[in-house]
Amino acid sequence: MTQTILPPIAPASPSKEEQLIALAARYRGAQGIGMQVVGLLGNQAEGLLDKLPKPARDGLDAATLKALELSFSAANASRGTVPDTGQWLTRLVTTASGAAGGFGGISTALAELPVTTTVMQRAIQGIAAEYGFDPNDDDTRADCLRVFAAAGPMSEDNNLDLSFLTLRTTVTGATMQTLLATIAPKLAVTLGKKLALQTVPVLGAVTGAAINYAFTSYYQDIAHVQFGLRKLAEDTGHDRAALIAEFEAAVKST
Repeated sequence: MTQTILPPIAPASPSKEEQLIALAARYRGAQGIGMQVVGLLGNQAEGLLDKLPKPARDGLDAATLKALELSFSAANASRGTVPDTGQWLTRLVTTASGAAGGFGGISTALAELPVTTTVMQRAIQGIAAEYGFDPNDDDTRADCLRVFAAAGPMSEDNNLDLSFLTLRTTVTGATMQTLLATIAPKLAVTLGKKLALQTVPVLGAVTGAAINYAFTSYYQDIAHVQFGLRKLAEDTGHDRAALIAEFEAAVKST
Protein backbone atom coordinates (compact mmCIF):
# COMPACT_ATOMS: atom_id res chain seq x y z
CA MET A 1 0.00 0.00 0.00
CA THR A 2 1.48 3.31 -1.07
CA GLN A 3 1.42 5.98 1.56
CA THR A 4 0.22 9.34 0.35
CA ILE A 5 2.51 12.10 1.50
CA LEU A 6 0.59 15.28 1.95
CA PRO A 7 2.32 18.61 1.44
CA PRO A 8 3.06 20.54 4.62
CA ILE A 9 0.36 22.93 5.67
CA ALA A 10 1.55 26.48 5.30
CA PRO A 11 1.02 28.49 8.46
CA ALA A 12 -1.85 30.91 8.18
CA SER A 13 -0.94 34.55 7.94
CA PRO A 14 -1.65 36.51 11.10
CA SER A 15 -5.10 38.07 11.04
CA LYS A 16 -5.58 41.82 10.88
CA GLU A 17 -6.49 41.83 14.58
CA GLU A 18 -3.36 39.86 15.50
CA GLN A 19 -1.16 42.23 13.54
CA LEU A 20 -2.78 45.25 15.17
CA ILE A 21 -2.18 43.77 18.62
CA ALA A 22 1.48 43.13 17.73
CA LEU A 23 1.91 46.70 16.47
CA ALA A 24 0.17 48.06 19.58
CA ALA A 25 2.57 46.06 21.76
CA ARG A 26 5.52 47.51 19.83
CA TYR A 27 4.15 51.02 20.27
CA ARG A 28 3.79 50.50 24.02
CA GLY A 29 7.21 48.86 24.18
CA ALA A 30 8.77 51.94 22.59
CA GLN A 31 7.83 53.79 25.75
CA GLY A 32 9.22 51.17 28.14
CA ILE A 33 11.48 51.53 31.15
CA GLY A 34 14.37 53.00 29.19
CA MET A 35 12.12 55.73 27.83
CA GLN A 36 10.69 56.42 31.27
CA VAL A 37 14.22 56.96 32.63
CA VAL A 38 14.96 59.36 29.79
CA GLY A 39 11.64 61.07 30.48
CA LEU A 40 12.71 61.61 34.09
CA LEU A 41 15.97 63.11 32.85
CA GLY A 42 13.92 65.39 30.67
CA ASN A 43 11.89 66.57 33.65
CA GLN A 44 15.10 67.34 35.51
CA ALA A 45 16.29 69.34 32.51
CA GLU A 46 13.44 71.85 32.82
CA GLY A 47 15.49 74.13 35.08
CA LEU A 48 18.60 73.68 32.98
CA LEU A 49 16.83 74.99 29.87
CA ASP A 50 16.91 78.51 31.32
CA LYS A 51 20.64 78.17 31.81
CA LEU A 52 21.32 77.53 28.14
CA PRO A 53 23.07 80.44 26.42
CA LYS A 54 20.49 82.88 25.06
CA PRO A 55 21.55 82.37 21.41
CA ALA A 56 21.07 78.62 21.86
CA ARG A 57 17.62 79.08 23.42
CA ASP A 58 16.50 81.62 20.85
CA GLY A 59 17.85 79.62 17.92
CA LEU A 60 16.65 76.19 18.98
CA ASP A 61 13.60 76.08 16.69
CA ALA A 62 15.68 77.26 13.75
CA ALA A 63 18.49 74.82 14.57
CA THR A 64 16.01 71.94 14.79
CA LEU A 65 14.39 72.89 11.50
CA LYS A 66 17.82 73.14 9.86
CA ALA A 67 18.80 69.74 11.27
CA LEU A 68 15.60 68.20 9.90
CA GLU A 69 16.14 69.79 6.49
CA LEU A 70 19.74 68.60 6.34
CA SER A 71 18.86 65.09 7.51
CA PHE A 72 15.98 64.91 5.04
CA SER A 73 18.21 65.63 2.04
CA ALA A 74 21.45 64.02 3.25
CA ALA A 75 19.87 60.74 4.36
CA ASN A 76 18.11 60.32 1.04
CA ALA A 77 21.19 61.30 -1.00
CA SER A 78 23.30 58.70 0.82
CA ARG A 79 21.09 55.79 -0.19
CA GLY A 80 22.86 55.37 -3.52
CA THR A 81 26.30 54.97 -1.96
CA VAL A 82 25.90 53.77 1.64
CA PRO A 83 23.97 50.54 2.38
CA ASP A 84 21.39 50.41 5.16
CA THR A 85 22.83 49.44 8.52
CA GLY A 86 21.27 47.06 10.99
CA GLN A 87 19.22 48.23 13.93
CA TRP A 88 21.98 47.76 16.50
CA LEU A 89 24.72 49.33 14.38
CA THR A 90 22.57 52.43 13.91
CA ARG A 91 22.10 52.67 17.67
CA LEU A 92 25.85 52.29 18.16
CA VAL A 93 26.58 55.11 15.71
CA THR A 94 24.12 57.54 17.31
CA THR A 95 25.30 56.57 20.80
CA ALA A 96 28.89 57.37 19.81
CA SER A 97 27.88 60.68 18.25
CA GLY A 98 25.91 61.57 21.37
CA ALA A 99 28.95 60.92 23.52
CA ALA A 100 31.16 63.03 21.24
CA GLY A 101 28.57 65.79 21.11
CA GLY A 102 28.17 65.95 24.87
CA PHE A 103 31.88 65.83 25.68
CA GLY A 104 32.51 69.46 24.75
CA GLY A 105 29.36 70.93 26.22
CA ILE A 106 26.79 73.06 24.40
CA SER A 107 28.91 73.94 21.34
CA THR A 108 29.64 70.33 20.36
CA ALA A 109 26.13 69.24 21.34
CA LEU A 110 24.67 71.71 18.83
CA ALA A 111 27.13 70.55 16.16
CA GLU A 112 26.17 66.91 16.78
CA LEU A 113 22.44 67.58 16.34
CA PRO A 114 22.24 67.34 12.50
CA VAL A 115 24.57 64.32 12.42
CA THR A 116 22.44 62.26 14.79
CA THR A 117 19.22 63.42 13.12
CA THR A 118 20.57 62.33 9.73
CA VAL A 119 21.55 58.86 10.98
CA MET A 120 18.11 58.41 12.58
CA GLN A 121 16.34 59.64 9.44
CA ARG A 122 18.38 57.21 7.35
CA ALA A 123 17.44 54.37 9.75
CA ILE A 124 13.76 55.28 9.39
CA GLN A 125 14.13 55.17 5.60
CA GLY A 126 15.69 51.71 5.91
CA ILE A 127 12.69 50.49 7.91
CA ALA A 128 10.36 51.89 5.23
CA ALA A 129 12.29 49.81 2.68
CA GLU A 130 11.89 46.70 4.88
CA TYR A 131 8.12 47.04 4.49
CA GLY A 132 8.41 47.37 0.73
CA PHE A 133 8.10 51.16 0.42
CA ASP A 134 10.47 53.12 -1.79
CA PRO A 135 12.33 55.72 0.35
CA ASN A 136 12.66 57.88 -2.78
CA ASP A 137 8.88 58.10 -3.14
CA ASP A 138 7.54 61.45 -1.94
CA ASP A 139 4.76 59.92 0.17
CA THR A 140 7.24 57.58 1.85
CA ARG A 141 9.70 60.39 2.50
CA ALA A 142 6.88 62.38 4.09
CA ASP A 143 5.97 59.38 6.26
CA CYS A 144 9.62 59.14 7.35
CA LEU A 145 9.44 62.75 8.52
CA ARG A 146 6.14 62.14 10.30
CA VAL A 147 7.85 59.62 12.55
CA PHE A 148 9.67 62.58 14.10
CA ALA A 149 6.30 64.14 14.91
CA ALA A 150 6.11 61.64 17.77
CA ALA A 151 8.56 64.13 19.37
CA GLY A 152 10.49 61.50 21.32
CA PRO A 153 10.76 59.94 24.75
CA MET A 154 11.31 63.30 26.48
CA SER A 155 8.07 64.78 25.19
CA GLU A 156 5.72 66.11 27.85
CA ASP A 157 2.70 64.86 25.91
CA ASN A 158 2.31 61.25 27.01
CA ASN A 159 -1.18 60.88 25.57
CA LEU A 160 -1.77 58.64 22.60
CA ASP A 161 -1.37 60.99 19.67
CA LEU A 162 -1.27 59.31 16.29
CA SER A 163 -2.34 62.23 14.15
CA PHE A 164 1.04 62.04 12.42
CA LEU A 165 0.11 58.58 11.19
CA THR A 166 -3.09 59.69 9.49
CA LEU A 167 -1.92 62.95 7.98
CA ARG A 168 -2.37 62.63 4.25
CA THR A 169 -1.68 65.48 1.85
CA THR A 170 -0.67 65.80 -1.75
CA VAL A 171 3.09 65.82 -1.34
CA THR A 172 4.82 68.72 -3.07
CA GLY A 173 7.91 70.73 -2.29
CA ALA A 174 5.76 73.31 -0.50
CA THR A 175 3.85 70.80 1.64
CA MET A 176 7.09 69.04 2.52
CA GLN A 177 8.50 72.31 3.85
CA THR A 178 5.25 72.91 5.74
CA LEU A 179 5.57 69.45 7.27
CA LEU A 180 9.16 70.17 8.31
CA ALA A 181 8.15 73.51 9.82
CA THR A 182 5.26 71.87 11.70
CA ILE A 183 7.40 69.10 13.20
CA ALA A 184 10.41 71.26 14.14
CA PRO A 185 8.91 73.25 17.08
CA LYS A 186 7.54 70.12 18.72
CA LEU A 187 10.85 68.32 18.31
CA ALA A 188 12.76 71.40 19.49
CA VAL A 189 11.20 71.15 22.96
CA THR A 190 12.56 67.62 23.32
CA LEU A 191 15.96 68.44 21.82
CA GLY A 192 16.23 71.50 24.07
CA LYS A 193 16.10 69.23 27.10
CA LYS A 194 18.70 66.96 25.51
CA LEU A 195 21.03 69.91 24.92
CA ALA A 196 20.50 71.18 28.46
CA LEU A 197 21.58 67.85 29.86
CA GLN A 198 24.68 67.89 27.66
CA THR A 199 25.94 71.28 28.87
CA VAL A 200 28.26 69.71 31.47
CA PRO A 201 31.37 68.24 29.75
CA VAL A 202 32.14 64.56 30.45
CA LEU A 203 28.84 64.11 32.30
CA GLY A 204 27.27 65.49 29.14
CA ALA A 205 29.05 62.82 27.11
CA VAL A 206 27.51 60.03 29.17
CA THR A 207 24.10 61.66 29.09
CA GLY A 208 24.34 62.37 25.36
CA ALA A 209 25.22 58.76 24.61
CA ALA A 210 22.35 57.41 26.74
CA ILE A 211 19.78 59.82 25.32
CA ASN A 212 20.83 59.19 21.72
CA TYR A 213 20.52 55.45 22.26
CA ALA A 214 17.04 55.94 23.70
CA PHE A 215 16.02 58.31 20.90
CA THR A 216 17.20 55.95 18.17
CA SER A 217 15.48 52.92 19.72
CA TYR A 218 12.28 54.91 20.14
CA TYR A 219 12.16 56.23 16.58
CA GLN A 220 12.99 52.82 15.12
CA ASP A 221 10.01 51.30 16.94
CA ILE A 222 7.74 54.17 15.92
CA ALA A 223 8.86 53.71 12.31
CA HIS A 224 7.92 50.02 12.48
CA VAL A 225 4.47 51.06 13.70
CA GLN A 226 4.14 53.75 11.03
CA PHE A 227 5.03 51.52 8.10
CA GLY A 228 3.51 48.38 9.60
CA LEU A 229 0.13 50.07 9.69
CA ARG A 230 0.58 51.45 6.19
CA LYS A 231 1.49 47.98 4.91
CA LEU A 232 -1.44 46.39 6.74
CA ALA A 233 -3.83 48.90 5.20
CA GLU A 234 -2.54 48.13 1.72
CA ASP A 235 -2.54 44.35 2.21
CA THR A 236 -6.06 44.20 3.64
CA GLY A 237 -7.63 46.98 1.60
CA HIS A 238 -8.88 48.66 4.76
CA ASP A 239 -9.16 52.42 5.06
CA ARG A 240 -6.03 53.62 6.84
CA ALA A 241 -7.82 56.03 9.17
CA ALA A 242 -10.29 53.33 10.25
CA LEU A 243 -7.41 50.90 10.76
CA ILE A 244 -5.59 53.39 12.95
CA ALA A 245 -8.73 53.89 15.03
CA GLU A 246 -8.68 50.14 15.70
CA PHE A 247 -4.97 50.39 16.47
CA GLU A 248 -5.60 53.14 19.02
CA ALA A 249 -8.17 50.95 20.72
CA ALA A 250 -5.67 48.09 20.80
CA VAL A 251 -3.02 50.34 22.38
CA LYS A 252 -5.40 51.49 25.09
CA SER A 253 -6.49 47.94 25.86
CA THR A 254 -2.95 46.55 26.28
